Amino acid sequence: MAKNVYSVRQVNAYIKNMFIQDFMLNRIYVKGEISNCKYHTSGHIYFSLKDESGSIACVMFAGDRKGLGFRMQEGQKVIVFGGVSVYERDGKYQLYARQIQLDGEGVLYQRYAQLKHELEEMGMFSAQFKQPIPLYSRTIGIVTAPTGAAIRDIMNIAKRRNPCVQLILYPALVQGEQAAPSIVQGIRTLDAFGVDVMIVGRGGGSIEDLWAFNEESVARAIFACHTPVISAVGHETDITIADYVADLRAPTPSAAAELAVADYRQLVGGLELFRNQLADRMEQKIAWYRQRLENKGLLLSQASPEYRLNEKRQYASELMDRLSLLTRQKLEDSRHRMQLYAQKLDGCSPLKKLQQGYSYTETADHKALCRVAQVRPGDSVTIHVTDGRILARVEEAQATERNG
Repeated sequence: MAKNVYSVRQVNAYIKNMFIQDFMLNRIYVKGEISNCKYHTSGHIYFSLKDESGSIACVMFAGDRKGLGFRMQEGQKVIVFGGVSVYERDGKYQLYARQIQLDGEGVLYQRYAQLKHELEEMGMFSAQFKQPIPLYSRTIGIVTAPTGAAIRDIMNIAKRRNPCVQLILYPALVQGEQAAPSIVQGIRTLDAFGVDVMIVGRGGGSIEDLWAFNEESVARAIFACHTPVISAVGHETDITIADYVADLRAPTPSAAAELAVADYRQLVGGLELFRNQLADRMEQKIAWYRQRLENKGLLLSQASPEYRLNEKRQYASELMDRLSLLTRQKLEDSRHRMQLYAQKLDGCSPLKKLQQGYSYTETADHKALCRVAQVRPGDSVTIHVTDGRILARVEEAQATERNG
């Protein structure tokens, strides 16, 4: 049996010390695909890096997560910077990650996210800086490739919607290292030319193909442009930095043309509708003013001297009719009362009494003979009857005795 016997702890400590002394293993970049990723409640992240030949266990402690700009997921290709060491308790070596970044497209996405955050912090995405898109544009500037599908789609839709609109193309590079400066120059040129609205974009592609529209120089050129800008980059799901900075985002170049070019047929239909509404309003207004004029004319005619004179004449005529009616009624009433009085008077007439067999006697001094004491025997009296008078002499006068 060997004389030197070591414990498990001693062996693991010795191996760990070997790893610590190896400078390359303390500062190493390892590329691979994430698997078995778990976010622990303590804040640590446990995962494995694998490729076609093997895998290595990894851990990122909570204190190192501040620089992690994305959430790790299964299958992501990443580059991990850290050190390889041994976990003495289990006797397993693992990669202790200090920095993690996405590989390939992931790196570009990281740059995209960082620039987006910076520009948003500056307020370049704020709605208060967005310019309204003109409803009826006459000249439309286009910054895109001269041979791509984007320009053909824009031209076809513009011709269909309004053939009178003028399209001005700046043939820009939309892919490659020189694409961003070319796009910036196109935006500045068309802005100086004085178009009504500008479409900046291209057809779909990978993130590398669309990267020119994620460059800060392009974003700043759009933000500084005095002309309203519609971004039209890629397909509906592609969103670039230019889309956030532009005054309006269109999901595709075709949609940008729809937004920039007013439909001539809808415009004509709208004008016809407005014309009919205006005619109806004018007719209503004219009718209202005509009625008002008639009312004013009526009031004016009523205030004229002739109208007032005729009114007074009519009033006087009515008074005359009323006076005549009252006069006739008064005469009828008086005539009726006179007839009543005549009848009463006729009933009291002495002649009537005489006709009824009565007579009227008066003394010689022409006083009515009413009492025996007024005459004496031998006095002359006159008796009046219906057809004349009778002269008589009193032979005897006897008074009649009254009872009671």
